[in-house]
Amino acid sequence: MSVRTLCVAAALAALLSSCAGRPPSEGGSLATSFAPAKALSSPKKADADDPVALTPAAWGRLGNPGSLAGRTIDVSSLSDIKLRDKEVVLSFDDGPMPKKTERILATLDEFGVKATFLMVGEMAKAHPEIAREVVAAGHSIGSHTYRHPDLAHLSFDAAVAEIEKGKAAVASATHEDPEFFRFPYLSDSRKLRQWVGDHGMVVMDVQVDSKDYFGVTPAAVATRTMNTLRVQRKGIILLHDIHIRTAAMLPALLTQLKAEGYKVVRLRHAGGSRMLTASIMGSTETVVR
Repeated sequence: MSVRTLCVAAALAALLSSCAGRPPSEGGSLATSFAPAKALSSPKKADADDPVALTPAAWGRLGNPGSLAGRTIDVSSLSDIKLRDKEVVLSFDDGPMPKKTERILATLDEFGVKATFLMVGEMAKAHPEIAREVVAAGHSIGSHTYRHPDLAHLSFDAAVAEIEKGKAAVASATHEDPEFFRFPYLSDSRKLRQWVGDHGMVVMDVQVDSKDYFGVTPAAVATRTMNTLRVQRKGIILLHDIHIRTAAMLPALLTQLKAEGYKVVRLRHAGGSRMLTASIMGSTETVVR
């Protein structure tokens, strides 16, 4: 096994183990996870929690998902991100990851919606072909540092170096400038946020944490996300494209979003030389990642 392969494996292990402790196991079926909402039928003879059986096409036919796509917001300042009632933004951290990211891309394409992918530099460097698939599919991209450290535990100069290295790695892999940024663990500081904005990136915050990094069923992830949305009614949703449970539950989640009248909004960087620091504040939920 090469040194590079060992490094990538170690980085992935750190990502997977860095989340909070696992809660009690949550079960349930993706086809029956949404009792408070409009009833949906699942594909016959399919195990809804089976990542293979639950295909984007199967769920797409159920929900006629064409109208799920909402408007595009060109982002160049905080004031540009004004989500209306029942508008959400999909964001995926920590990838790209073979088999998981491609499957998520296929689902998003099936439902006709766009997301923002915040890539870890090491992962983009290890899987540049997948990183470029994200760009080719028309999704927005951002960086998530190079190796996913808690920047609050680094000096300011070391944190800046980590951010710059991550951005450069994503740019090299995708051949595009990553114009969005998310702090690992959402661990930031006023000074670092200012630096990120001054250097042309939009900071992505989170209002709806799917907690898909816990060792629970796909159904539990989908149910938790919808329950939070029913309270907050809008916001940026945090997901991760490194987990099979996320890829497995995404068709059901998007089907339910459509059934309840939500729209998936695309964020697009407007460019220009203005200071770019965008976030949506006000969430009362503690977000782990």
